[in-house]
Amino acid sequence: MMVSVDVFFVVAGQTSATLLGRYYYHQGGSSKWISTFVQTAGFPILFLALLCFPKSSGGGGASGDAPVAKVAVIYVVLGLVIAADDMMYASGLKYLPVSTYSLICASQLAFNVVFSYVLNSQKLTGLIFNAVILLTLSDALLGVNHDETEDMSGMPRGKYLMGFLLTLGASGTYSLILSLMQLTFENVIKKHTYTAVLNMQIYTALVATVASMVGLFASGEWRMMTEEMDTFRSGQFSYFMTLVWTAVSWQITSVGVVGLVFEVSSLFSNVISTVSLPIVPLFAVLIFHDTMDGIKIIAMLIAAWGFVSYLMQHFIDDKKARKSSLSCEETS
Repeated sequence: MMVSVDVFFVVAGQTSATLLGRYYYHQGGSSKWISTFVQTAGFPILFLALLCFPKSSGGGGASGDAPVAKVAVIYVVLGLVIAADDMMYASGLKYLPVSTYSLICASQLAFNVVFSYVLNSQKLTGLIFNAVILLTLSDALLGVNHDETEDMSGMPRGKYLMGFLLTLGASGTYSLILSLMQLTFENVIKKHTYTAVLNMQIYTALVATVASMVGLFASGEWRMMTEEMDTFRSGQFSYFMTLVWTAVSWQITSVGVVGLVFEVSSLFSNVISTVSLPIVPLFAVLIFHDTMDGIKIIAMLIAAWGFVSYLMQHFIDDKKARKSSLSCEETS
């Protein structure tokens, strides 16, 4: 039941957050730092979830027996990497149609395989290798599927390519973050409790929020907020609610992500994050009138094939683990 709830949070939260993020730009918003800020600014909501899991029920606090200073350094480093990742995602969403952006994000599974193999000793199988090839092919199709004319809203080819590369980089960084979190739990914190997972999410989000605020003020984009509210096509109230619900949606996603990390693994959490990929482009076509040509449809089908291959490997591993556990119980 908990896994089902977490899966719903990830799919619903990520879908709504992506669409709201694009809606912000579509209605006249232009600040990449504001878009970056709202991706982590809703972290205080997670304190409510933290209250439901006191230290005594989780078997330890955020850091267990690990040195506080060491854990703090890890939180700061991860938070800064998350801030950079959010900035790349925000920039990619600004320069790309939502449908293209969502499909490129599927590459996080391919990156996840590489980082998990190097950092988390994840074994490579035929199905996983097949998923990597298919997802890479899907991204390659999208990368070359842009003619010499301008894209949506007069977006030139150079901006499209920049958005493609930034989104691709953000997907790789996101996979690195999850692998580093898993590595931290296994080698530093050593207590995989819900309290520890929530604390990691809260404090890394705090660092990322502070970093994005520094960027917002250093870039001078904070001066644009009043002008943005006045020129926002759907009105000032809509501008405010768009930012608020974008922040809430990202935190709903975070609750689901950390829940899946706790209940299953960071790898499975990353897999479920891609479930919304076929959903977002469909809404993008209806809401933002994104074009869905033959190449995009083929790329979507290839990405879905890669996702199914990856999921099938998890199913096989889980089946083997259940058999092994049952065999051990019968022996004892």
